[in-house]
Amino acid sequence: MVMGADTIRPLLKRLVPRCEIISRPRFSRLTWSGARKLSRLPPRSAVVGFSAERVYAIAEFLRRQRGGAAVVLGALSPRTRNAQVAMFQSGEVDFLVATDAIGMGLNMDVDHVAFADRVKFDGRAHRRLEAVEIGQIAGRAGRHMNEGSFGVTAELEEFEPELIERIENHRFPELTRLAWRNAALEFGSVGALQRSLEARPVLPGLVRMREAEDQAALRELGREAEIAALAVSPDRVRLLWEVCRIPDFRKTMFEAHLRLLGRIYRHLAGPEEKLPADWVADQIQRLDRVEGDVDTLVARLAHVRSWTYISHRPGWIADARHWQEQARAVEDRLSDALHARLAQRFVDRHAARLGRGAGAEESLAFVDHGGNLIVAESVIGRVEGFRLAVDAAHAGPDSRRLRAAAMPAVRAELAMRVAALENEDDDEFLLEPDGAVRWREAVVARLEAGPTILRPGLKPIGDEALDSAQRERVRVRLAAWIGRRIENVLAPLVRLAAAELPGGARGVAFRLAEAGGTIRRGDLHPPRPERKALQVLGAVLGDADIFLPALLKPRRRDFLGLLWTIKHGGVRPTIPAAAQRVARETGAAEGVYAAMGFRGAGAVLFRLDLLQRLAIAAARFAQGGPVMATAQLAAAAGWRAEDLAVGLATLGYRPRQTQFGISYAKPRRSRTHAAPAGDTPFGALRALIDRKA
Repeated sequence: MVMGADTIRPLLKRLVPRCEIISRPRFSRLTWSGARKLSRLPPRSAVVGFSAERVYAIAEFLRRQRGGAAVVLGALSPRTRNAQVAMFQSGEVDFLVATDAIGMGLNMDVDHVAFADRVKFDGRAHRRLEAVEIGQIAGRAGRHMNEGSFGVTAELEEFEPELIERIENHRFPELTRLAWRNAALEFGSVGALQRSLEARPVLPGLVRMREAEDQAALRELGREAEIAALAVSPDRVRLLWEVCRIPDFRKTMFEAHLRLLGRIYRHLAGPEEKLPADWVADQIQRLDRVEGDVDTLVARLAHVRSWTYISHRPGWIADARHWQEQARAVEDRLSDALHARLAQRFVDRHAARLGRGAGAEESLAFVDHGGNLIVAESVIGRVEGFRLAVDAAHAGPDSRRLRAAAMPAVRAELAMRVAALENEDDDEFLLEPDGAVRWREAVVARLEAGPTILRPGLKPIGDEALDSAQRERVRVRLAAWIGRRIENVLAPLVRLAAAELPGGARGVAFRLAEAGGTIRRGDLHPPRPERKALQVLGAVLGDADIFLPALLKPRRRDFLGLLWTIKHGGVRPTIPAAAQRVARETGAAEGVYAAMGFRGAGAVLFRLDLLQRLAIAAARFAQGGPVMATAQLAAAAGWRAEDLAVGLATLGYRPRQTQFGISYAKPRRSRTHAAPAGDTPFGALRALIDRKA
């Protein structure tokens, strides 16, 4: 059975000539009622917007003006959506605010539908609603024999008379085509599957549908070498397609969804051909948390709905019934918590009395879900992170009064944001290349110089509405996050700095941590046991430098560059991921290059592991004497011949003209194990170690 509007009748008859069509005409009338302010909408009204931010803003306004509203979004689970609708149906609230999810088979007693928007994002672009879409949504008003009405909110331009007439009389153009996708798929290879998905229809009236999420996932995963190496048989290709069809209920993090799909496929195509129970348990248990704000709960709920789907795939998980029950239980708990949080946020029957004894603007001031500060139905600014930015249009003589009226709402919003930040997952914080910390797209803090490179300071960013206690809570939470990030990303250096090492080795480790992982070798020649202890922890005591090769990876290297510039100032150079030699940038200090694993003499710098390779090759060729910059030396070191002169100079070799050409020799250096001078910090450290020994 197919259910649809009468507009599909001619096309359906052409495609399925023998089909039987049964009409169910509308019994009640649907009439246009014009534009109305939100504060003047009749009870039993549904207000329709086309983004979560818009829906939340309208619901918050109705909470203050009319006692509250139920909320319906496509991102809600069926359980949460039904609970919200039940509030409306029971009369607990008289208003419903929804996206076009209002048409998802919900039975509601709606008398009036008010459009707050006429433009929606369809997954690719923002576009105006078509007449048939407006008609379908407006048709939610009225039920059985009850008359219904539709209109717009006061800020939206009224509909054209022709459009109104079409909606009232339900007259819309007939459909001339339907989207189609090939169901006869080829699983001989990933390429064959992609080609079969791209097949065009042969019947008139059908057009190939645009690329869906599962097809996009197949395209991206098929490009990964490891996935392609596994998907080499029809059964493996079919399995890959089944994995790609796992729904992405989050809709906002396609790359994260792809990573999940890739990991699932590697497990299913691996030796066990099952998802590991401990991994599944960890994934579901991480989502079994009911604290957090609406957005946090929506994200967790969307994620666990994917796991509910996965748990029902036959053969994917051992003891599938157990995991189905676990995923469903978590989904139900999150759904109930989200319903409670939505009701707490958007339902307050005593809101109209809250403003008594205060100014009119103050009683109507609130911050909507998108961060807009609204006073008396006018947007006067935005709360970005923990800062209030008043729009220029409201910065005139009345700005002080408006700001004062808005402060209680701003303080309440900041209090909620501070609490939300404290409960946020580490993954939700973003460290910018300049040291700014972003949360929910706003800069909320900035790294600043601290005691050491590995212990940077952190300064919350907010205006006077953020009090000192709240600033400290923000600082403590973000300091814990950046500390864990340093421990995770720079684990080799952190382990070295914390290790229990013998005397001189401890001093070397201390200096490495202070400098960001690289120091000049100079006259540092610790005894063999101390060298061995450092080497076990990943340090290389090279010819010119002591460094940790593990820190040369691009992610660690760039992070060290940032931490060095935060501590010492200056410019952090931009170094390509696979770079082995770089040109020196103006303003970038020698120290930051060393922290990022590069040394050089002059305008060119080389990666430390390459310099060490050159040092080993040069020592082997020199045999205690001078060395020539020959093609043989370049080949042995893996260097370009034209870079040898600068590389040898960086290592301390000095050029000398001989009858055979230019040779390079190193000046002799002392190899005594002299302790550091007593008037330096390291001398004092050495003395302390000796006293304790």
